Amino acid sequence: MRNFLGIFFSRYILSAIVAWGVAQLLKVILTLVISKRFDKSRILGSGGMPSSHSSMSVALMTTIGFRTGFDSAVFAVAFCFACIVMYDAAGVRQSTGKNAATLNQLLDVLSGEGMISDEERLKELVGHTPLQVAAGAILGLIIGTLFGTVSVPV
Repeated sequence: MRNFLGIFFSRYILSAIVAWGVAQLLKVILTLVISKRFDKSRILGSGGMPSSHSSMSVALMTTIGFRTGFDSAVFAVAFCFACIVMYDAAGVRQSTGKNAATLNQLLDVLSGEGMISDEERLKELVGHTPLQVAAGAILGLIIGTLFGTVSVPV
């Protein structure tokens, strides 16, 4: 049981959680500043600036690098994981969002012409632009560096 509770004090997991949380908080703040409205879906929602997926995976990777060495096997795994996450966020998931937008336009036309009655819109904000991914990665790099280099009893 003692080892299981250690998960809550792992600097690796904490760096990833903090990076994700800061990115999500920034999404809420940016939406508030730009749109001048509070959008509660930004608290846990995917997509937007900065990428919390990128931030989380890069923070984990960076903390691992500083703590176990940038030439360690576990860092190599974390590096590959972060690359896959960022590629997916800017590639596959971005395409999914574009497809959803096109299908939503089609639903609008069909419902306007009375061809369908029960309309369910698809979520369009799914992926990220390369800038959003880069911003998330930079945020993760900063937070991961702090967790990886600062000596505090975690």
